[in-house]
Amino acid sequence: MKQFLFSRRNENQHWVGDGFLVRNIFSYNDTAKALSPFLLLDYAGPMDFLPNVKGPRRGVGAHPHRGFETVTIVFSGEVEHRDSSGGGGVIGPGDIQWMTAASGIVHEELHGKTFSKTGGCFEMIQLWVNLPAKDKMTQPRYQSIHAKDIPHFNLPDGAGFIRVISGEFAATKGPAETFTPIELWDLRVNRRHVANLKMPSGYTTLLFVLEGEILLASGEKIETAELAVLSQEEEAFSLTAIANSKILVLGGEPIHEPVVGNGPFVMNSQNEIEQAWLDFKTGKMRLD
Repeated sequence: MKQFLFSRRNENQHWVGDGFLVRNIFSYNDTAKALSPFLLLDYAGPMDFLPNVKGPRRGVGAHPHRGFETVTIVFSGEVEHRDSSGGGGVIGPGDIQWMTAASGIVHEELHGKTFSKTGGCFEMIQLWVNLPAKDKMTQPRYQSIHAKDIPHFNLPDGAGFIRVISGEFAATKGPAETFTPIELWDLRVNRRHVANLKMPSGYTTLLFVLEGEILLASGEKIETAELAVLSQEEEAFSLTAIANSKILVLGGEPIHEPVVGNGPFVMNSQNEIEQAWLDFKTGKMRLD
């Protein structure tokens, strides 16, 4: 049975642009080795926005990335994306945007046009996933994964269900294409029910509770907006929902390489970071 290692939460919020009020749960600055291949998790919401019919759409304007992937998961609201590789689109509740920055990309993320006009509740997670050195300078790519294309697996005894975004659960495979083995599951567990799960031995295993409260097999309670980190050893783990709970389950094979990051770039050396800033400033990454 996987063991509980530690938990993280952050009550402090900050604005990313003017559209995303987020809590940074972890980042590469302090957990790069412990949580590899995951570099960052920002949790936005839930927050109510008023209709915005006169001003410019809220969001974050053009900014660069290199060396990793961003995974945006929308639970409520709407996000519109446009990037310098030609990728883009609108994602709404249940949809996923999986953007591979790789050799370099400039993109913008805004509230969708419809959501801007109507306003409403907004809830989103953005996850940064590292790339191994051999893939950091590959071509950028964009995957828009709609809710209807994400398979569901119903847990036994009416316990709830899992949406498999990437990886595999009980022979149910997720649609996202990844460079290294990544398990990303949207888990819902009903009150007083138990979810018995498995993650391959050796994988980093994280549980982030978006809603509700869970009890781990070892007795620790994990509350809303809190992350639990489990041991890499063994495969099986279980949790009991104290209340109806919405949980993001993350698993991944660690990348045993140096992590050197600065702002929007994550590479393997300081020289590569300096080159990334130079390429951005000289227009080699730009959004027209």
